[in-house]
Amino acid sequence: MTTDIDLQSAIAALDEYGYEKKLSTDLEQARNKQQMLKYLQSLDYSLRRMLILQEAVNELVEEKKSQLALQENIQTYKTKVINLSRELNMSYNEVLELMARMDKR
Repeated sequence: MTTDIDLQSAIAALDEYGYEKKLSTDLEQARNKQQMLKYLQSLDYSLRRMLILQEAVNELVEEKKSQLALQENIQTYKTKVINLSRELNMSYNEVLELMARMDKR
């Protein structure tokens, strides 16, 4: 009987912990705008600190966008080289070597 009560208590505690985690104002738990706003409000920052935070976030966003654009450009370039290698009936490495030799001229 006590094991049933202990088991029920443990399950109830885990459920309560999960519920609290969902409602927490922890940034790691924030998955949408509303949750992030709630977290930011809990920081109780002054306008000056919020503006600094905004500037830092904007910089990080621009950096991430730049990295993503660079990765997309690299993938596009690789795809073009692959298509060229098929068109010329050459291996990928052979095309790269040919391009490097042409670039040295």
